[in-house]
Amino acid sequence: MKMNGAKALLESLKKEGVDLVFGYPGGVVLKLYDEIYKMNFPNILTGHEQGAVHAADGYARASGKVGVVIATSGPGAANLVTGIATANMDSIPLVCITGQVANRGIGKDTFQEVDVCGITTPITKHNYLVRDANELPRVVKEAFFIARTGRPAPVCIDIAADVFNTEIEFEYPEKINLRGYTDKNPVDEKSVDEVVTAIKNSQRPLIFAGGGVISSETSNVLREILDILGCPSTSTMMGIGAIEPDREGYLSFAGMHGSYGANMAIQNCDLLLAIGMRFSDRVTGKVAEFAPHAKIVHFELDPAEVNKNVQVDYKVLGDLKNSLPILRDKLKESGINFVDKFSGWTNQTLAEGLKHLFSYKSEGDVIKPGALITKISELADENTIAVTDVGQHQMWAAQFFKARAPRQFLTSGGLGTMGFGLPAAMGAKLACPDKNVILFTGDGSIMMNIQELATIADNNIDVKVVIVHNFILGMVGQWQRLFYNHHYSASELNLKRDLVKIAQAMGVRAYRLTKAEELETELPEILFSKGAAVIDVYVPQDENVLPMVPGGKRLDQMVL
Repeated sequence: MKMNGAKALLESLKKEGVDLVFGYPGGVVLKLYDEIYKMNFPNILTGHEQGAVHAADGYARASGKVGVVIATSGPGAANLVTGIATANMDSIPLVCITGQVANRGIGKDTFQEVDVCGITTPITKHNYLVRDANELPRVVKEAFFIARTGRPAPVCIDIAADVFNTEIEFEYPEKINLRGYTDKNPVDEKSVDEVVTAIKNSQRPLIFAGGGVISSETSNVLREILDILGCPSTSTMMGIGAIEPDREGYLSFAGMHGSYGANMAIQNCDLLLAIGMRFSDRVTGKVAEFAPHAKIVHFELDPAEVNKNVQVDYKVLGDLKNSLPILRDKLKESGINFVDKFSGWTNQTLAEGLKHLFSYKSEGDVIKPGALITKISELADENTIAVTDVGQHQMWAAQFFKARAPRQFLTSGGLGTMGFGLPAAMGAKLACPDKNVILFTGDGSIMMNIQELATIADNNIDVKVVIVHNFILGMVGQWQRLFYNHHYSASELNLKRDLVKIAQAMGVRAYRLTKAEELETELPEILFSKGAAVIDVYVPQDENVLPMVPGGKRLDQMVL
């Protein structure tokens, strides 16, 4: 079938099951947007390209599908960089489609030309510059295959402007063959046998679940393994939701602002089973003294992550979809009552954790962040998706919001991107229209992409935006308070802006809560109302996120 490159691109997206794209038009992609108009292709116009890529990211995190974003050449493409890097650090599958100047202008500093492939190479799994329209269907097929298989990640397709206008004979490939890359990730069963033997020989095992459990859709298998073992468990922040929050032995998430119980269990266990995680510095604390008594097992898809940050004793390479069922079955076949064997250790870790639970101190009629998020967690139904921006509110959300299932806690983990939350929440709601979506953000983070409130209003996207408003860049202020003698340099936000009026001006209902009693009298009605709403909640400026592992300290050297 004959068609131009722009239509061929959209037909290719349809073949890949894409039902929505996010983007912002510009000169070199006008032909593409004209075809979007003609085909009535579902498209969300955001207020900024960074908003578009974060929205595609949130869509991908909530749905498990590949998120798609479109931007024009030059500044449009460059504005995607932060969002692409955010997705890349957290292993989120995106296909980022950027327009490039026409073939005749490439390499000549043409108006709105940037080297997209050069810029995005360090932050993508792969990228393409398409100069021949006939290559477009193959490139799209490969891009989606690369983005969603193996360790998920963004792929960028940069397309010369004249490609969109060129007529081709459209035929979408059924198969692809990429030299040196495959979606087959077999598991060596002998490596799993070694892990089973290590578990049998262990007295104090601990399961440590990461974001890979969620992206591989293996949470149910992991929960079956926990049923068999009955041992304590924890997760990274990216792994929140992989394990039920009310499971006996789950110690909440670990790391810099993780739970006392989880961090102490890591330091005291004799076998650490790390599953789908990469031993980030925010998780390990002082690496040389991380899990000092433990043999470490690493279930990992990406060989580059093994022994990169932490030296391990056992490695099981391959997709968790393959390795975890093998582990489950071998543990079942062992005939050992692991639950009884490890019950004393599990009870010990739970008792240790009870010494310092996540908590907050009520003070008169002041709203404490912990009280706010605890109340929202209690009100939320079991399918609610929580999205966060980055900062103190992010950690309070991780501590006090109970995500009951995978893909219910969406946050920028690796890059820590302020401004991620609002557009990501928008994308999550569009991916899962039947689920409630609540964003936790701060008065610093919300300003980074606040223009997307207009996008939410224009498209009737029902997101509840909870601003934890402490009149300071919270985490910056906390560090300045604790380590820089209260020198609040360029962090206080005692400004004249009124976030309620800003939201209302953009077409979103907005409310302000300032008294603790309003968590009972006002908050429930707002949360359960239909349509988007901003809830601006005043909290104390000097509230700290605790526990906290200071930089360079061991996990058991927490500030409590």
